[in-house]
Amino acid sequence: MGVPKRRTSKSRKNKRRSEIKLASPAVIACPRCHEPKMAHRVCQACGYYRELEVLEK
Repeated sequence: MGVPKRRTSKSRKNKRRSEIKLASPAVIACPRCHEPKMAHRVCQACGYYRELEVLEK
């Protein structure tokens, strides 16, 4: 079984871990009322999802 010959340095460890992070949520403008909303969700301002009225406002 392979055993590391030298200790992994802090900088090498941190370079490897630099891509492990949370992505910010995708916020887009609603096509009907142009309010910011999260992608693939019902708009809280007008109540539409794509072209369908889901919530009555």
